[in-house]
Amino acid sequence: MSSSSAKSPLDALPRTTRRELLKRFGAMGLAGSTAGGLGLNLAAMSQASAAVGSSYRALVCVFLYGGNDAYNTVLATDSASWANYATARSASNNALVLGAAGTPADPTSTAVHTRLGGVLPITPAHAQGRTLALHPAMTEVAALFNKGRAGVVANVGPLVAPLTKAQYLAGTGQKPVKLFSHNDQQSTWQSLATEGATAGWGGRMADQLLSGNGDSMFTATSIYGNAVWLAGQQARAYQLSQGGAIRIGSSSGAAFGSTTVQQKLVSLMSSARNNSVLEREYAATVGRSATAEGTLRNALPAMDAGPWGSSTNQTTDALLLHANPSTGAMAVNPLAQQLQAVARMIAARQTLGVSRQVFFVGIGGFDTHDTQPDRHALALARLSHGLGYFDKALQAMGVDDGVTTFTASDFGRNLSSNGDGVDHGWGAHHFVMGGAVRGGDVYGTLPVYGKSSGNGVFDSPDQLSQGALLPSMPVERYAATMGRWLGLSDAQLLDMLPRLGNWSAADRTLGFLG
Repeated sequence: MSSSSAKSPLDALPRTTRRELLKRFGAMGLAGSTAGGLGLNLAAMSQASAAVGSSYRALVCVFLYGGNDAYNTVLATDSASWANYATARSASNNALVLGAAGTPADPTSTAVHTRLGGVLPITPAHAQGRTLALHPAMTEVAALFNKGRAGVVANVGPLVAPLTKAQYLAGTGQKPVKLFSHNDQQSTWQSLATEGATAGWGGRMADQLLSGNGDSMFTATSIYGNAVWLAGQQARAYQLSQGGAIRIGSSSGAAFGSTTVQQKLVSLMSSARNNSVLEREYAATVGRSATAEGTLRNALPAMDAGPWGSSTNQTTDALLLHANPSTGAMAVNPLAQQLQAVARMIAARQTLGVSRQVFFVGIGGFDTHDTQPDRHALALARLSHGLGYFDKALQAMGVDDGVTTFTASDFGRNLSSNGDGVDHGWGAHHFVMGGAVRGGDVYGTLPVYGKSSGNGVFDSPDQLSQGALLPSMPVERYAATMGRWLGLSDAQLLDMLPRLGNWSAADRTLGFLG
């Protein structure tokens, strides 16, 4: 065999391109492979690199744990819808009905709905013949929507294929398994499979984006612990605390008062001493964590070094404080704390060598089977304040056009009251926010609020038993719209979202991103 025939395909590339590709292969743990055995072939690598481009883009998933009550979040306020909503929600010991638009706030009241006043009108560009409003605790999100910086995606939920109410009731259409289960539906939203799934659609997007980052370690980052949404085949989720990088061993950097002991401890933890797969994986994980911590410690700006913060103490930083809607007392917002960490990571993007990232943050309090008014108002106030805070920080940083933030949740909740709250539903409305978002509008089809027969049956094609919404928008279309914006091709989207092919090509993405 001639020497020319034995050349690697890499040899056909310019020297600088070869060096860059090898660096990226090395970041993915592929540098030791032969050219013919690379996990990513050159054609795929070229496609991914072209898709990424040079500008920075990031997705931020805000997961609302517990199942957000969409009926009291985004409300249809036209006369027919409001009448059916009020009837269904008035039959409770602790009235769940929000005040109508224009109802004055009464800050002296001990009832949170009275204290807050009426719902906050929003004016979508395409109202679909309806009028809409948001929960009165969502002042920041209402302002973002009316300024065109946020949008609503209507009635999203897990679906296998298009499904009508008649098909659902007759058992002739395909429906997702294990509906209404917290763990399974959290997993289904994040991975498109029930509990036990090992890869999520955020992580699968990250797999396609690794080649565009000089250091792939920070492509996928969670500030809310382990989340399957961030897990990919090659991409490994990095877990960051809200305060910054997590140090292996002593948090002070000195074990027993000695930095040398600390270094030895980390060295022992990151060295496998036998061929056990578990030990090797543990050692590799510790090694990556120690390397990441060292990199981030030098790269992350301080908490008060930019528009994301005014103090090094998160618990007293005025930017991170919000008012409890039931009492008016100021308290630190846990969601804002997490989003501050995201903002600091984005500020370090050039130092970290990343041009595409996906982030995961989460907030609880949405499992409102009981005491719904106070609990839901608090959860939505935190969400609203957090999104408003994050948008202001990103605008001041000059990166808001490159960051899209979106909400997700286990499921929606029923329209019917259980007396003090509402039980598990299915479809729900969600928010998208950012400079690239075509805000001030509703995407997808707003559901019809039907009349109840009194036994949990609603005369609407969009409502199932107890008023649970039958989704009209699959999670796949929601995800595909954001994946396309990140630079993924149709083929990549169909590969990572296989059920997307059950919708026509014209219906696979939405128009909420430019």
